[in-house]
Amino acid sequence: MTMFKRLSPLFFMCAATVAAAAFAGPATARDQVPAETRTRPWSAVLPGCADNMVLYKVSDRFARTESNYWNSSLTITGYDRITTLADRPAGLDYIPRRFCSARAWMSDGYYRTVYYSVAEALGLPGPGIFNVGYEPYGVNYCVVGLDRGWTYPPGCRSARP
Repeated sequence: MTMFKRLSPLFFMCAATVAAAAFAGPATARDQVPAETRTRPWSAVLPGCADNMVLYKVSDRFARTESNYWNSSLTITGYDRITTLADRPAGLDYIPRRFCSARAWMSDGYYRTVYYSVAEALGLPGPGIFNVGYEPYGVNYCVVGLDRGWTYPPGCRSARP
């Protein structure tokens, strides 16, 4: 009898929780407002994964990072197997972003997988000096096996969608 007295408050709490869940209405999704229709809209016009300027930015930034931070002469000499992994995976109402992967041929004779994303510009908005050299999109990248600063660990997983 004492065991029943100890369990009865727990039993009633569980029963109340189950009843509340049973009678609650279904969860509804929020309305998605496309990023292109906002007061300060994004254009959602992004270059493709195989765009020469995108690949140049990845190669150039990789070479500068290797040289400046790691005292290495390693560079990316070419790309193949370029693939789009996801286009706006977070939904229509977020900043337009495209995720890509490619096989990069390196100057050391090996090839490595590189993951990169192209996102609409996230720089300072406004007229004048802020738009000097304005770029309509930005590129982030990670070369598997060469993420020495652990920017996108583990194994560049954080650079993928």
